Amino acid sequence: MSGLETQPTPGSSNGAFRLDVQLHELLKRPASHRPVPPRLSHPPQTLPEPVFPQHPKLLRDDDDDAEYNPRQGNDPYRRRWTPSLIYRGMRGWMFPYFKSRLLPGDFHPIIAYLFTEWKCNLDCHYCWAFDNRVKGMSEDIARRSIDWLHSTTCRVLALMGGEPLLRPQFVHKVVYYAAKKGFWVYLPTNARLLRPEVIDRVADAGVAVVNFAVDAVDEKPGLPKALNPVRKYLDYLIRKQYKYGYSVFFNINICRNNHADVKQLTEIAHENGIATDYHINESPMIEQEHFQHYDENDTFIHSEDWPKVDALVDWLVEKNQVGYKMVNSVKRLNDMKDFLRGKVEPWNCRAGQNNVIIRVDGTLAPCFPMYSATYNWGAIENHKFEVPQLNEMKKECQTHCFSTLNHNLGYCYNDTRVIRWILRQAARGFQGVSGSFD
Repeated sequence: MSGLETQPTPGSSNGAFRLDVQLHELLKRPASHRPVPPRLSHPPQTLPEPVFPQHPKLLRDDDDDAEYNPRQGNDPYRRRWTPSLIYRGMRGWMFPYFKSRLLPGDFHPIIAYLFTEWKCNLDCHYCWAFDNRVKGMSEDIARRSIDWLHSTTCRVLALMGGEPLLRPQFVHKVVYYAAKKGFWVYLPTNARLLRPEVIDRVADAGVAVVNFAVDAVDEKPGLPKALNPVRKYLDYLIRKQYKYGYSVFFNINICRNNHADVKQLTEIAHENGIATDYHINESPMIEQEHFQHYDENDTFIHSEDWPKVDALVDWLVEKNQVGYKMVNSVKRLNDMKDFLRGKVEPWNCRAGQNNVIIRVDGTLAPCFPMYSATYNWGAIENHKFEVPQLNEMKKECQTHCFSTLNHNLGYCYNDTRVIRWILRQAARGFQGVSGSFD
């Protein structure tokens, strides 16, 4: 039996995707309808060569790194955020949010996902978000994308893949240029290429957060993103964050075959004073012709697994409520149970309005599941997002989607919640709060 036949959302009309057939056909029009990538600049633009090191003293691996050893007892308020780092966070998130609420028009991105790669060095069996035949982003497209985003409200830039660190020198240039333009830069990675010298370069360039994607402690069938092969990189990453001022969190995908690992990784994160972010395993929303693991997939969750997933979610909620740092709210964790059973209500998706996807060729999409769609949403410097089209599409796709990042943005796009969160932060001197955005 195909894993997709027992995936959470019922009513799939095709084993290769979960959307309504009519909407799927609209989004996957023939390739001739795909948006046209922006023309190459003449001469092609390049990214400036980063100055390295900008902060030579931070390169030293001396006794200052031993200032805080989280394994001796986790204190979520032990870390001290400087005024410059607090301002960086406000400039990235708070100011663009209020601008998006006050300025006229509908397209006011807060966060942009820049897909510098669509290749990956690992093959996680649940993941369709890579194709090793696709060439990575050029410097011309990267620089023009950042310049275009800078002309909007957007000040959060997430580098995406695939695996961004397949080209560490390119990533160094992108982080350096974006940080100099005032962006709060987010770097996700499976960490296999996150060597200490790479950490120092992206940290020195100004990265704000590193998303350390890991699904198991030791490698499991279909789950190569394991901690132990890269544990020394994690130790260095955690230690150096207190010098450079970035933060770290685990990104964990809840699959059929990693429940014990999820708990163990949660405890490891807590012991080290870092946050966690959880996803529930989803099959592709729209057809992905390059995806090789539709059938006999050990990571896909089946209906008989629901009670075990429920128990795991309950355990995570308990940890959240006693102060473990988590990106997910308690509500979103509990909503995973309903999603497994196909009970998804509209959730204020902001795709194409307050977040945007930039593909490796410079064309645009509203969200991750639509990366492979051929519908024309335009390209950098000339977006074609229209709220009526987005709203009509979301009537269907929202009920099939559990995108953690987009859910968090939709959940947070609420004045009352934002003000309450800011007040909680202010009460702590903007030094962080435990739990999550509730």
